[in-house]
Amino acid sequence: MATIYDRGAPGRRAASTPSPKRGADELMALIPEDARRDKLPHLPQVSQPELVRHYTALSRLNYGVDSGFYPLGSCTMKYNPKLNEDLARLPGFAGLHPGLSAERSQGALRALWELGEMLKRIAGMPAITLQPAAGAHGELTGMLLLKKYFQERGEYPARHKVLLPDSAHGTNPASAAMVGFKVVSLPSTSRGTVDLEALNKALDNEVAGIMLTVPNTLGIFEDEIAEITRLVHTAGGLTYFDGANLNSFLGRALPGEMGADIFHFNLHKTFSTPHGGGGPGAGPLAVSDTLAPYLPLPDVVLEGEEYRLSWDRSQSIGRVHPYHGNFLVSLRALAYILLLGDEGLKEVSAGAVLAANYLRAKLEKVFQLPYAGLCKHEFVLSGQGLGDVRTVDIAKRLMDYGFHPPTVYFPLIVKEALMVEPTETEPLEILDAFVEAMIRIADEAREQPDTVKQAPHTTPVRRLNEAQAARQPVLRLP
Repeated sequence: MATIYDRGAPGRRAASTPSPKRGADELMALIPEDARRDKLPHLPQVSQPELVRHYTALSRLNYGVDSGFYPLGSCTMKYNPKLNEDLARLPGFAGLHPGLSAERSQGALRALWELGEMLKRIAGMPAITLQPAAGAHGELTGMLLLKKYFQERGEYPARHKVLLPDSAHGTNPASAAMVGFKVVSLPSTSRGTVDLEALNKALDNEVAGIMLTVPNTLGIFEDEIAEITRLVHTAGGLTYFDGANLNSFLGRALPGEMGADIFHFNLHKTFSTPHGGGGPGAGPLAVSDTLAPYLPLPDVVLEGEEYRLSWDRSQSIGRVHPYHGNFLVSLRALAYILLLGDEGLKEVSAGAVLAANYLRAKLEKVFQLPYAGLCKHEFVLSGQGLGDVRTVDIAKRLMDYGFHPPTVYFPLIVKEALMVEPTETEPLEILDAFVEAMIRIADEAREQPDTVKQAPHTTPVRRLNEAQAARQPVLRLP
């Protein structure tokens, strides 16, 4: 594909400005000496139509939820209602300076307070912070709270272990380790759930807690969740629920009632705000009364009819994000919750579970399903059994059929994993088209494997060395 340097000709400009009244030397003197360049930057010389067409062409090469089906397992890449965007772009919100006083920010503070109250109800938990900027940041904050709790009780570093199922999200062990905990892996049963016998053996007076993904990354709900949390609490530990998969039980079950001490939301997943490519995101953290004294500050509180910022928490772990987290992401989530209401949120989880089980029932006839039975919002297939065609080949070939690939090679306990999450926003016709494409690829893998192994054939960029691209990116032209 032609770059913008291949367009245009010397002397062309996309815009023109009046000639400056000052001379070049006088203007140059305004620039600090250490910021001046000896030579002008090598910029393309293009007209405005050429410039606009270049970026428009680039946008058409991109793939997102506005352009197609995005069944990326564990990411909940659902369509984002444009009403959310309209609210976040209101001048009173988008143009608000974060340093304004509480007296001049009452509308913004009210929005944050109301979102916090709604999220507490959804979690069934008494306290919350909106500061964390993403799910992993919420995990890190939760682990800081866990550590602070045991430090205040004089039990850290004696309690220095955090238990994690082998199906956990990859960020969970990283978050625990970054705070100083030792991570202990728990094996899964043949059903894909936590092995209670192994849990009992692991629980001792060195365990600070357990981190659970609920439902887990196999799309399976821990049907013994109450017993798991009881055992951990009895042993003196606390329980962390990774809420990245809340879309599967939204409005139907409360983490607080299941025994969670810490629960993080992914507003950018469950509550339909744009994400991907590194941001934006928001990972509010709800906690039990036990951990409320350690939450980050400041809080938004309501006193009478006035909203203000409270710093009244002497045991707080301190700030984890400037100001109030990713404010405009929070606003989008608030709009989504208000739009749907209680019954609408229940319909979200119903639709997500129905769509996932529809695809599972269709595809398990063609692909291996290591953990059988009903799933929640997602399920994990295996690309094994198709000769020497691998999961990565299936994913690349899907691009030729116009679909974004599912998550591949995760969770690690499934060989050649294909992790599929359709969400609740796709119509039946799209789900059927995805099934048809997957079946065709399975047939191709058996009958003409080279077609699959050399895919994609129709994309602007063919196969890249992804490991090298991640480790040694070339981000500019020579």
